[in-house]
Amino acid sequence: MAYLLDANVFIQAKKMHYGFDFCTAYWDWLDREGTSGHVVSIDKVRDEIEAGGDELAAWVKARRDMFPPLGPETLPHLAAVAAWVQSRSYSQAAIAAFLQEADYYLIGRALAHTDIIVTSELPAPGSKNNVKIPDVCIGVGVTFMNPFQMLRTEQARFVLAA
Repeated sequence: MAYLLDANVFIQAKKMHYGFDFCTAYWDWLDREGTSGHVVSIDKVRDEIEAGGDELAAWVKARRDMFPPLGPETLPHLAAVAAWVQSRSYSQAAIAAFLQEADYYLIGRALAHTDIIVTSELPAPGSKNNVKIPDVCIGVGVTFMNPFQMLRTEQARFVLAA
């Protein structure tokens, strides 16, 4: 089991709560946990972030091992995720968009490896035009949490030196 991070966890951390310029401890913690394999993501999330061409893109590019490609064990789980999404009342455009996004592959990976998805997305069970990670996780039985829940569960500490 690993924590499997959605792109928004990295992006929002950089833009809001844990900017590179004032909270390096957050990024150090991700480095440490990523090196141990306890915190990971996938190559499709890496590609999405690298497309930004900013400081976060450079950080991600230097940590390719934290963003491995999907293995063949994920394929049957991707089929299960697609089947669940297609069995719902989402619009065809929403389904097509979801099946092309990293979110789809993230959930398939989580199913294959019993990972916990970490995302800032909130459930939107009545939405017909936007497939949200938490809704699919609930539907297919994947555990998910927000970044603050992960940090609390792991008892991460970002303490100033004396």
